[in-house]
Amino acid sequence: MATTVADTTRLWALVAREFWRDTRRRLRAGPAYRWRYCGRTPERVLIAPPDLRLADPQIAMEIYYGRFPLSGRLVETGGVSPFKIKVQHQGWQRSLHGFRWLRHMRAAETDLACANARALVKDWLTHHGNHIAGVAWEPGVTAKRIIAWLQHSSVVLKDADFFFYRAFLKSLAVQIRYLRSVAREMPCGKNLLRARIALAFAALSLPVPPSALRSASHNLAAELDRQILPDGGHISRNPLMVLEFLADLLPLRQTYANQAEQPPAALVGAVERMLPALRFFRHQEGSLACFNGMGATVPDRIAAILRHDDTAGAPLLHASHSGYERLAIGDVTVIADTGAAPPLGLSNSAHAGCLSFELSSGRRHFIVNAGVDTYGDPELRPLARATAAHSTATINDTSSARFSHSTRLSDLIGTPLIGGPRHVYCERRDGPDRHGFVARHDGYLPRFGLLHEREMILLDRGQTLAGRDSFLHENGSPASNDRQNHVTIRFHLHPDIGLFTDSGGHLVLSADNGDAWMFSCSDLAPQVEESIYFSGIAGPRLSRQFVLSFDAGALSEVHWKFKRVRLAGATIHG
Repeated sequence: MATTVADTTRLWALVAREFWRDTRRRLRAGPAYRWRYCGRTPERVLIAPPDLRLADPQIAMEIYYGRFPLSGRLVETGGVSPFKIKVQHQGWQRSLHGFRWLRHMRAAETDLACANARALVKDWLTHHGNHIAGVAWEPGVTAKRIIAWLQHSSVVLKDADFFFYRAFLKSLAVQIRYLRSVAREMPCGKNLLRARIALAFAALSLPVPPSALRSASHNLAAELDRQILPDGGHISRNPLMVLEFLADLLPLRQTYANQAEQPPAALVGAVERMLPALRFFRHQEGSLACFNGMGATVPDRIAAILRHDDTAGAPLLHASHSGYERLAIGDVTVIADTGAAPPLGLSNSAHAGCLSFELSSGRRHFIVNAGVDTYGDPELRPLARATAAHSTATINDTSSARFSHSTRLSDLIGTPLIGGPRHVYCERRDGPDRHGFVARHDGYLPRFGLLHEREMILLDRGQTLAGRDSFLHENGSPASNDRQNHVTIRFHLHPDIGLFTDSGGHLVLSADNGDAWMFSCSDLAPQVEESIYFSGIAGPRLSRQFVLSFDAGALSEVHWKFKRVRLAGATIHG
């Protein structure tokens, strides 16, 4: 009860804090502050920073014909400016006003694409450039737009007349002053870090006094030190953030070099830590593990980033600050979540997946978490965040963390994780030719009086993964007298994996390349159920899971094993 009251108190403190910040931001966007954003218009763009994000010339042609495939949603404008039509999808609107799609025009390398880019920027200036309000001027969106306009200024300004050239630079200057002002009120998180990155890009790309560059570099360094953890992970614990920020920080580091400026030590250090962290979360076929908001991966995006990794070394096995463990021998990889919940204000993408894991061998995933459908129906997001959507244990069909899904508060604070593991103990247990760990979390302790402990060991040159799940009282004793709590241990299969039963009654997980793993449990017989994999490239896909179900009092410890096998005499599971 005390924990619930404390969580509620923290939630309302967050509401009050975000309400005050939102009020101050609205004041800064109002007429009383508008004069602060006036000032000298820069004469030119000194340098166009590089853009590492993938580009597709075909999308430039789609946009030319009025079809905007943004944020997983295709909108046809029918010849009307996209900045005039009403689209309810917030993600699409943010993508439109963020202008990252300009990279596709640059990739097209045609005069037609440049003219179209210039016309669309002119439309934005006409409809939104003089009125600081709405999605277009959200700080995170404004930061993306500043970066995109600078990176692709050569495309937008090619063959531009004097009046458009001056209007573009004037609006850019206003946006930079506005972002510099509102950044003081922004909460710690991805939008604030992106704002600091945008302001650093602006100080390097436009003619500004040396003091402006020093200030931008100092603020950027402070935010990187706050948000990028010592092991290279992001404070939100979302692997996607590592990929997203490297796509901005690597070009920023290059821009410092191109301008013969010394980059902040915090920037250099952050990049050097984040590149190994990206390898840490990466399975061998190129995708990132689905934890805490990570959805479908486009492997080429990661490859484009890792081309800038000069070390190209093996990934770390232990990311204690981010709260993850990696077991890897040969072509077998296991990645597990062993961390506590992130800070309340940074938990909008966090999942209740403590002690969940993913298993891959070669270029095939076998055991996965459900992940998220990044651009899909937001109503499905709570299902994807629940513990049951992860390859771990639930007690009484309850998640190990709770979420705020209040429709009245979501516009202000999102959907933060307001309860969950506070303390997660983790210890590596490596040895000759074996990698392992044991971890324990207290997410179920306040409600059900139980701790969940999981041990996993990868041995036999990567051919066997041995696991143990234990359920303990707070003092560490087995829950042998507990007759009230029911446990379900889930193992979610990737949709591309077949599920068979061999002649001995064991479940066999089979890939189309002949790779297979046999699952065995000496204590219980697994039951096969339906599941859903949210992280498919084309959207959610039906899948399967197998579960171990029992009462904690009757069986406080369960041992299970995955063993790599060759298929022989197997029959498909119905």
